[in-house]
Amino acid sequence: MHHPELTMAAYKAAIDDGADGFECDVRITKDNQLVLWHDADMQRICGDSALIANSTLSEIKDIYPEAMTLEELLILARDNKKELAIETKHPVPTGSAVEKAVLTLLAQEKAVADIYIMSFSWLALEKVRLISPQQKTVALLDKRFGGLMRRFTSAQAIGPGITTLREKPELSRDERKLFVWTVDDAHDMRFCASKGVDVLITNTPSYARSVLGYH
Repeated sequence: MHHPELTMAAYKAAIDDGADGFECDVRITKDNQLVLWHDADMQRICGDSALIANSTLSEIKDIYPEAMTLEELLILARDNKKELAIETKHPVPTGSAVEKAVLTLLAQEKAVADIYIMSFSWLALEKVRLISPQQKTVALLDKRFGGLMRRFTSAQAIGPGITTLREKPELSRDERKLFVWTVDDAHDMRFCASKGVDVLITNTPSYARSVLGYH
């Protein structure tokens, strides 16, 4: 069953579907709250042009009551012993404020299993390393700057999209941990398994478990 992205209903469905962990996108609001949101504005999800960076959490929830905070997801992950991959979104007008806020929150929450911070921004990941050298990070690879990111990042893991991995299967020989997104097709799932992918990010965890033979 389909649930709106980045909502409590979606994450609870992922638990029911046997997901090993959660993935989320995080932005910081005008009042410095960490909200789960992919786009810079609210247009695609609810037809409102409000910008996340220019809105308070209260204003966002008035427009879209299902909006979640990162703290709420951390509690859900902790209570259900799920790993967590947090993508900080860039570019944003607040620069590295989102990474600082995420690390502050994580420092208060010790009981979640593995937590990774992911980003397409090389600078964001270096800021994370500077603030918290022990924090695990994933360098997300885009088509334009993926080669440079892979070469110069300090991240312990790399994260190509499934299309990139198919075009460059040699990425699977990288010594770092391999996260691949977003893998919803059975052929792609089997391809990832054959390449030794460590973390498969999918919208269909129950289907993925069935295809890959996990019970």
